[in-house]
Amino acid sequence: MLDSVLGKLARQHDPNVLIGFETADDAGVYQLTPELALVQTVDFFTPIVDEPYIFGQIAASNALSDVYAMGGKPISALALVCFPDGGEIKMLEEMLAGGLSKLVEANCTVIGGHSIRDEEIKLGYAVTGTIHPQRVLANRGAQPGDRLIFTKAIGTGVISTAIKRGKANVAWVRDAVRSMTTLNRAAAEVVSGFEVHGMTDVTGFGLVGHAREMAVASGVSLRIYTSRVQLLEGALECVRAGFVPGGLKANRSFAEDCVEYASDVPEEIRTLLYDPQTSGGLLIAVAASDAGHLVRKLQSSKIGAAEMGEVVQKQKPLIAVVM
Repeated sequence: MLDSVLGKLARQHDPNVLIGFETADDAGVYQLTPELALVQTVDFFTPIVDEPYIFGQIAASNALSDVYAMGGKPISALALVCFPDGGEIKMLEEMLAGGLSKLVEANCTVIGGHSIRDEEIKLGYAVTGTIHPQRVLANRGAQPGDRLIFTKAIGTGVISTAIKRGKANVAWVRDAVRSMTTLNRAAAEVVSGFEVHGMTDVTGFGLVGHAREMAVASGVSLRIYTSRVQLLEGALECVRAGFVPGGLKANRSFAEDCVEYASDVPEEIRTLLYDPQTSGGLLIAVAASDAGHLVRKLQSSKIGAAEMGEVVQKQKPLIAVVM
């Protein structure tokens, strides 16, 4: 819906805008000098876990991720808070403390924010980062022959739905929380030393949704090997039990028409490819000659990376999904 509205608006022509909203990238990039550009993003959402402190950590990690996905370094953040009139102040304190803990880990300073009264709790951050204008990693740079590397397992959406319904296994919650509170900082730092042509983080539109954005922006097609896509513990069980969030259904309705599946790809795997992720991993298009080395470097840095696809010349389907 937002995409259709933005497409109707008059475009501002500012030569300093290196990345705007035209290619649905993770953050905007605005050049200040020949050596310096700002990376700007904003993200907020409702609680997806019961513990306020952990919710705060997840909200901050998720917002910071967009800056890392552009290859940038976060420097400052503004808090966005919606909180009910008469709500428990201790809960608000814990939410903000959790967020602060991750911002401190990222060496990103909270310099203010804005709050409103709202019956539904929401928390997020507007984050500003810096980057050299020639080192921006946009989602539009993928080239035929590149390999696709992904740095986290998927399934946070279906597991969060199970949590809301009181049906989540303790181990599922533990692994999902660990994933959502892990910053993409280390992965982004490793990536900077390789021939990476494009990068994005996988969040609310799911793996296929963000892969589609990369393919469209880059003018290429993609092949995804589902046997190499990492899944969080409990993700398959959640799909089989029907813990499917509305966002997943919306993602699938929007993006599936550009996808072709091999006949042996199970339905539950097809479903998870559209699962909306929170603070998801980095999807990296890297030169084939660097792919193996990058995976090994990420894994040696305790980042669960895997090569799960490849970039091909533009063709139909836009995204081929095979085992």
